[in-house]
Amino acid sequence: MDWKDKLSFAYSTNPDFNPDEVEGNKEQEIIPPSKQRLIVGIERKNRGGKCVTLVKGFSGPDDELEKLGKLLKTRCGVGGTVKDGEIVIQGEIKQKVASILQKLGYKVTISG
Repeated sequence: MDWKDKLSFAYSTNPDFNPDEVEGNKEQEIIPPSKQRLIVGIERKNRGGKCVTLVKGFSGPDDELEKLGKLLKTRCGVGGTVKDGEIVIQGEIKQKVASILQKLGYKVTISG
């Protein structure tokens, strides 16, 4: 913990208080794919008539979600983005995305 971060809190009367254990400083741990259930679906609303494939339910650090999104876009050969904890893939390719995720070890539920 940086010394500047230690200056950012007020005095604590708790004798067991440790500023290094403040909840905001905890990193999200990486959960193995076999223990995650992802939901793959199609969305057409607010997309200008275009269909996108959504992957929801990922739990873990944002950089791991970004890596998974990049891998899916590369393997499917399409564009997409990662925002608000979801992976958005261009096109109606939920079966292909679901099979890729299953090969990676994720439990997949297909919706819609």
